[in-house]
Amino acid sequence: MAVKIVRQVKNIALIGAPTSAAALTTGHERGPAALRDAGLVARLSSAGFQVTDCGDCTLRSFEVDEEHPRARNVRQVIAALEELRPKIELAVKSGALPLIIGGDSSIVLATIAGTRRYFRNITLIDVDRDGGLNVPATTPSGCVDGMVISHVIGRGAPELVRFWGEPPLLREPEVALFGIDRLDAPEQQFLERSPLRRYTAEEIRRSGATATAEKALARMHEGRQEFILHIDLDVISADEFAATNRSAPGGLRFAELREALAVFARHPMLAAIEIAGYNPALDPGGAAAEQLMNLLVDILAPRLNPPATAEEIAGEGQQTAAASINDVSAPAADSQTAAATELPASDDLADTIVTSHSNSEDKLPDQSVEPAVSDESSTTASAAQPSDPETSAS
Repeated sequence: MAVKIVRQVKNIALIGAPTSAAALTTGHERGPAALRDAGLVARLSSAGFQVTDCGDCTLRSFEVDEEHPRARNVRQVIAALEELRPKIELAVKSGALPLIIGGDSSIVLATIAGTRRYFRNITLIDVDRDGGLNVPATTPSGCVDGMVISHVIGRGAPELVRFWGEPPLLREPEVALFGIDRLDAPEQQFLERSPLRRYTAEEIRRSGATATAEKALARMHEGRQEFILHIDLDVISADEFAATNRSAPGGLRFAELREALAVFARHPMLAAIEIAGYNPALDPGGAAAEQLMNLLVDILAPRLNPPATAEEIAGEGQQTAAASINDVSAPAADSQTAAATELPASDDLADTIVTSHSNSEDKLPDQSVEPAVSDESSTTASAAQPSDPETSAS
């Protein structure tokens, strides 16, 4: 069923995912509440955004789980995902940009699943120092957080691989690992034969964060489809950001991270953004929270005043990708036929406009409606499975 979500570029749907169930220590589950207390909503509002605070999911903390040594706390992890997913669906349907603050990195499974309720083709840019490519057979710790990307691409614990529909959530070429610099031996072996995109911290430092981010977007289907941006804060070097449980020397400098995120966040096909790994217990003075809020405002504020041309978004040398962006993100016009579409019965955002693309094979009866907001950007979406991606590695 092809539908079109009308994007409200000034709107942000803030969702808290307070869980450390997939980790091996506690602390990250307190991050969402701490960032709200530090004034995150006010900061985003003062920047010009209309923020809808969708509240927090149930708080879930890591617990010792000797019964499942190869996938610890898997039941708690699934419960967290099942609660988060419908919140993501509702946020996407509203046209707002979902901003999910966690929590551990397992939340990306719910964000992908919820976003795929409306978009046919989704890709993931995973900004993380770790690969997340262990599986129960290779994990040294049983930490589900260390197997997140495996679960995304259909490997890993069966309960998580199949928590939503038929696996995989995404195929390997639809995932880009950005900033990796520590891998276990089995992860390295898997990457050697995988078409997963990968951009190491060393490559980012050598080629420049902006250039590498632009290259990553260009290679992810030339920027023509929606993508999720997941940021695990342990990607930052410990001497510049230590308020996360797995902080260590190396990784990206804070300025490098800001440069890369600025490229990703201003792109019109950004479907959702996640922040994972903030632990307020390691930030007693609140300096890291302030640093994080400044980062979010810095990278999101340019979305309020999008560039006049797609070339400014895609960068020089990305003319083909830029043209595609213009085609997809243009406001609804004569080339699109409006029609109603079936939405979850529990949805309470009845004023959201959802329309059908005129060349869809799955057309609905003619129940035309006119967009309530004509000056906002729009994008075509579908609940169908993704089309076959390219298979070449970067």
